[in-house]
Amino acid sequence: MRQELALRILSEVMHWDTSKSREEFTWLRLMSRLKYNRYQDFLAGARFIESLVDWLQQFEHADRATAYEFVRNHLVYVSHAEMQHLVELAYSETIRPYLTTAVATRLNIPTYRVWSQLDARQLYTRLLRQTLFLALSDGARIDIFRRSNVGAISNEQVLVTPQPNSAKWNGLLRDLRTDLNDPSARFAFVFLIDDFVGSGTTLLRLDDNTWEGKLVTFLRNIEEIAQTHLEPQWKLGVHHYIATHKACENLDEREAKARRSPDAKQWFHETTFSYGMILPADLPIDERRYQDLMRLITVYYDSSIATRHFEKGGSDDARLGFGHCALPLVLDHNTPNNSIALLWAESEDPNCAHAMRPLFRRRQRHL
Repeated sequence: MRQELALRILSEVMHWDTSKSREEFTWLRLMSRLKYNRYQDFLAGARFIESLVDWLQQFEHADRATAYEFVRNHLVYVSHAEMQHLVELAYSETIRPYLTTAVATRLNIPTYRVWSQLDARQLYTRLLRQTLFLALSDGARIDIFRRSNVGAISNEQVLVTPQPNSAKWNGLLRDLRTDLNDPSARFAFVFLIDDFVGSGTTLLRLDDNTWEGKLVTFLRNIEEIAQTHLEPQWKLGVHHYIATHKACENLDEREAKARRSPDAKQWFHETTFSYGMILPADLPIDERRYQDLMRLITVYYDSSIATRHFEKGGSDDARLGFGHCALPLVLDHNTPNNSIALLWAESEDPNCAHAMRPLFRRRQRHL
């Protein structure tokens, strides 16, 4: 569908007069061109405006103004360029200060003196080479991370998976010892990198008094490797480019609780969580500020979209997204399931009064 035709249909769907149409068309053309049309799950010929027309038609006419106002004024969309900027900042804004502090601690000097002392600079270079960077998912943009840090970080330090096999681990250690000219060298730091964390549940959670999640899986996978490839007091860094305020609190609380658990001897020696950007605490949709939208979220819902995966977030009700995070958030490569279902859900349940249509269709990772 051509954009101009879609805009005319949108005007009819919304019952806009000429003045209102002109005003909204200007904004829609601008935002489509700058951001929304680049959403990776849109098809050629059916991008944002076409999707918006289809999405709005699932609502009764009296509710369309509320739905459109939400998109117009409250939707948070992180574009490819914005995400890439966060990827490029990860080393300079997070990793370098982290290692600088590690150098200062080992030499018992203030951090501001690290770059003025030869022995400190040499130790920083060594510790940086003793650091591994592993992607927790394809959203980590680990290829961009590697290319943006050419000259500082070696290709042999960057992995596209958190579960390399033993042959890969042996190759990594062999390259490390060759580069440092030290036959006894081991890795001192490991960074797990990902794009977004909404509730922290996928990363770390307590299921039936047992700790589960990606952190636990990673710890289990390296249990033997750590004895031979990592220093005895090696440290873990977990970096997300974007995080919710809720996730930051949850992860700090859960990690501290896991550290105090009876199995703490098998836990990480030290864990640091870092974030390129933390979303505002008041970002989630709530009843007080979004009363009309909350009614739409409740009325236009098909319970068939909730898979068993949602139960890990504490409820099988997907209206407000996984973990009831209630986010108005879209990432350029996919819409998080922590966002409200109205944004991403699609259903065709003949037994349901309402079949949901997505504005930004989500690529499901869990069925």
